[in-house]
Amino acid sequence: MGHRILVTGADTFWGGRAVQAFESDPDTEIVIGIGSHTPPVPFDRAEFVRVDQAYSILNRIVRATQVDTIVHTSLVVDSTRVSPRALHDINVIGTMNLLAAASAAGSSVSQLVVKSSSLVYGSSERDPAVFAEDTSRSAPPRTRIERSLVEAESLVRDFDEYNPGTVVTLLRFANVLGNDLVTPISKNLSRRFFPTIFGFDPLVQFVHERDVVNALEHVTRNQLGGVYNVAGAGQLPWSEVASICGARPLPLSPWRARLGIAPLVRTGYFHFPPELEALLRYGRGIDSRRLIATGFRYQFTSAGAVKSFADGLRLRRWAGRDREQYRYEHDVEQFFRHSPAVVSPRDT
Repeated sequence: MGHRILVTGADTFWGGRAVQAFESDPDTEIVIGIGSHTPPVPFDRAEFVRVDQAYSILNRIVRATQVDTIVHTSLVVDSTRVSPRALHDINVIGTMNLLAAASAAGSSVSQLVVKSSSLVYGSSERDPAVFAEDTSRSAPPRTRIERSLVEAESLVRDFDEYNPGTVVTLLRFANVLGNDLVTPISKNLSRRFFPTIFGFDPLVQFVHERDVVNALEHVTRNQLGGVYNVAGAGQLPWSEVASICGARPLPLSPWRARLGIAPLVRTGYFHFPPELEALLRYGRGIDSRRLIATGFRYQFTSAGAVKSFADGLRLRRWAGRDREQYRYEHDVEQFFRHSPAVVSPRDT
């Protein structure tokens, strides 16, 4: 019998692609995707269940489907996406309900994989050159999104301690770049000017969007428990990242950076969440050797992820168009696939 996998956040970029990856694996018996909105990509044989953001019905779904694996991809790592209230509901309450379902009496769940972020390490002037998985933060969380992720990870650690029979994996990803993913960093790098903090040029790391999905598949299929950093090899100064992408620096005052850029943020030209401001000052490096030691092989280094993004950006600029906004309509596609009213070619 193959794996029975449930993917949270199937209505998000990462959840949708994780569902596609698992449903293409012949060793996977079923894939259930859950989310509160329409999935952004088509599913072949996976089933999608619409739920609320806090996953209050998850316990019932787990009991009904008898899934053995949960892949939790719905943690929000971009504070511009949701309101502060929704951020807490998704990252903290949603994770709490997920863990309650996974640890309920008679639960079928034997593996839990959680997609987190290197934001849990923060960005501070007192940071080490690189964070290992067991390195503590240098300063308390300063932003809502950092606090929510730290709290969610704390819940996962408690679950791991009290459920020794469940394989628990926590993946902390560096900032992601790719030609399909849209983030505040990718939006800013797509402009002719990129905001910087005057007097600061920190080192940063990236992971390519393909390596994100590959890492989720790798730890799930090999049932690798533990905490793993995920980042392409090497670090780059912010100035070099902007130069590769053809963006010129726009220096902001180190004392009033958010105030100085506020007019351009209100117009939508720049995206400048609090977590990005800290990264522009101090950068962040994470050690990903633990994941490599398990046999995982990255397709892109940090510099390679930036170059791949820049190549796609130049192509779009040359073609004279913005990033294509493909919108997959799940209900419409389900109609064409399954409705008895649709006449197939063999019927005509």
